[in-house]
Amino acid sequence: MLNTQETTTILVIILVAFGLLAWGYNRAKGYGKLGKLAWLQSVSLMTPWLVFFGLFALGIYLNIVGILFLLVASIISYIYLGKKLRSEGQDVMLQNEAAQRIQEEEAKKDENKTPSLTTEFNDSSDNKNISDLIPIPDEDLQLIKGIFSIDTFFATETISYQEGAIFRGNLRGETEESYQKLSEKLKDSFGEKYRLFLVEGSEGKPVVIILPSSDDPQPTTLVQKNLALVLLVGTVFTTLEAASILLGFDLFNNWGRYIETLPIGLALWGIFIFHEVGHRVAAKRYDIKMSVPFFLPTWRIGSFGAITRFESLIPTRNALFDVALAGPACGGILSFILLIIGLVLSHDGSLFQVPTQFFQGSILVGSLAKVVLGEQLQNAIVDVHPLTVVGWLGLVVTALNLMPAGQLDGGRIIQAIYGRKTARRATIITLVILGIVTIFSPANPIPLYWAVVILFLQRDLERPSLNELTEPDDTRAGWGLLALFLMLATLIPLSPALAGRLGIGG
Repeated sequence: MLNTQETTTILVIILVAFGLLAWGYNRAKGYGKLGKLAWLQSVSLMTPWLVFFGLFALGIYLNIVGILFLLVASIISYIYLGKKLRSEGQDVMLQNEAAQRIQEEEAKKDENKTPSLTTEFNDSSDNKNISDLIPIPDEDLQLIKGIFSIDTFFATETISYQEGAIFRGNLRGETEESYQKLSEKLKDSFGEKYRLFLVEGSEGKPVVIILPSSDDPQPTTLVQKNLALVLLVGTVFTTLEAASILLGFDLFNNWGRYIETLPIGLALWGIFIFHEVGHRVAAKRYDIKMSVPFFLPTWRIGSFGAITRFESLIPTRNALFDVALAGPACGGILSFILLIIGLVLSHDGSLFQVPTQFFQGSILVGSLAKVVLGEQLQNAIVDVHPLTVVGWLGLVVTALNLMPAGQLDGGRIIQAIYGRKTARRATIITLVILGIVTIFSPANPIPLYWAVVILFLQRDLERPSLNELTEPDDTRAGWGLLALFLMLATLIPLSPALAGRLGIGG
């Protein structure tokens, strides 16, 4: 039977889910068929989460096959709806474009018939005051205006912005093709002097932003490199110390036993290095430069991974997604393999003896352990191979970096798929959840630690991509959904009651 707390949790989940769906539908129906298709896409993304956690709260356990079926069905439906949405949207776009062109042609005819004082005023105003209003030199500004055309971007207004300018107007044709033409024309005229950003303006319409290349991300300074080196050395020591604690002694009081800590320490470092290599291989594909990693040492598990920043502009949201996901994918897959190998190699007399509660700390780890170890999880103490612990720690580090906040890998993934507004809201929600968990679990310092890291170091979003309008395809959205799902499954623990019903802990 479910207790009162579990029943309340189920009711809250159901009410919140249906409330969000009803709110989304109410907003979507005003946009007609396109809005409803977009709403159905969000439903397809939410369904596996609701089914999995709803059944789990009721004590109904889905095995790996059931979970994969939910994810695959969700991804297929998301991709199908995405294709329908783009097909319908293309028709609407062509209709709107035709209407706009007719209006512009009529407006041009009227202007030709009656030379307007407004036009003369605007021209003279531009010539006299543009150098005072726009930081870009007047000669450069006139050349920049020449890159716009009726078949790419029809500029109607120029506004000063930081050290450059914003150009409002109407986007023509396919976004990617128009961006390529504009950026090539700008480069032909100025080389590497200016950068062109195609982003969504405050009114929801595309705008072009031109900024000088001096505003590009700056390379890591010598002081920052020295800090990274100090953190690297510190992380080496904390990793070996964490390994010694797992082995039942304190390295700082037993330096002569450091050789015993090397296998576990090297395994952990293999996961960290794999994570960073994944980022850099993906970044190299897009010619993106990344800073040296700033590792985050911790006595508890050795390290929480590393902070890296982009040292060059990001060309597209696809590139941001690929670079962000590549690190957790590489580190997570290696951790998963080590965990499985460790569970398979575990037997009576294995090096580590862990309490059964160890496997209640994660839905994912507990589920895998139940499949591999079976009845052994009925015992109070379970003998496990060291790789089991190493793999579990690697999954935790990967999952923490996948939290949807700021410049964490998860925050970058959310920004790439859903845009900056959603990423900003996700960051706030993540901080609130970490705060709540900290209050109700004061014995666990990890939520507070990450709340501080995000708040002071990682809360800002990444810069907009050069082409911010072209969204990642549905396949990438599906992979992002899977990554976030596994993040939650790794970090959310089993309650003692549910663990008991699953046969974990008697």
